[in-house]
Amino acid sequence: MKIVAVEPIGISEKRGEEIRKLLFQKGHDFVLFHDRVEDAALLIERMQDAEMVIVSNIPLTSQILTKCPKLRFLNVAFTGLDHIDLEYCKKHNIQIRNASGYATEAVSELAVALALDVYRKITILDSEIRKSGVRGTFLGTELKGKTIGIIGTGAIGVRTAQLFNVFGCNVVGWSRSQKQEFINLGFKYLDLDELLKVSDILSLHVPLTDDTYHLIDKEKIKLCKKSAIIINTARGNVVDIEALAEALNLRNIAGAGIDVYEKEPPIPENHPLAKAQNCVLVPHVGYATREAFDNRIDIILNNIDLFE
Repeated sequence: MKIVAVEPIGISEKRGEEIRKLLFQKGHDFVLFHDRVEDAALLIERMQDAEMVIVSNIPLTSQILTKCPKLRFLNVAFTGLDHIDLEYCKKHNIQIRNASGYATEAVSELAVALALDVYRKITILDSEIRKSGVRGTFLGTELKGKTIGIIGTGAIGVRTAQLFNVFGCNVVGWSRSQKQEFINLGFKYLDLDELLKVSDILSLHVPLTDDTYHLIDKEKIKLCKKSAIIINTARGNVVDIEALAEALNLRNIAGAGIDVYEKEPPIPENHPLAKAQNCVLVPHVGYATREAFDNRIDIILNNIDLFE
């Protein structure tokens, strides 16, 4: 079987050669590209003869997939699948496996880090000290005692809840389906509107679906405390970005920490959040740790064995 990794997904040249030899022993031809491209023509060139494609979050539309007649399996080195034309894959019997769980710890830790940054204004103060600034009248805010609203209690949501709990936070949750693990940890489920009203920090961990598109919109933001902050490490379109920016600038909420956007970064200079008040932005790095990438490679290799 010809297996093509259309991007490096954290695989070094040395590790790539080790994987190539391993897969060759199993009867596979493995091709690894060491750069990331999103140009449709280049992707088609790389994928057109492949039976299995390894890809992370590069969009794969039907226009690309239709040019890959031999494709039988998409080995997705990512958790979400909203960048892939799933209907096309279903219609053409292309199997898909993701790398669920590879970045649970990484994303959860970033959610807490963003909350700490917003509360303690680390990014802002770093800029100030580099300009010979001082503390002045600045006062930060502590996590201890705050109510954390976890929206989406899958693996990442549960782990994020555990981490916030270590800081002495009161954790509540909302999810489309309640998880016994979350309850067993001593956390309580609320309906979404109630959760929005009581939470000091909202941490989003739901996938992007038709039901969760703009789940947090202008009306939902109005339910939040003015002292609340929103942390989004899930998907950009789970939040109405325009409504969030407006609420920040009008000080109807106190802050935000954002790792995900409507499209993959770079974001335009005039993006609504680029100039929003008390908003920490990072370029979709929640999953990007050495440990997570190593986990991901192991899962991808296991997916190959499962497909066989």
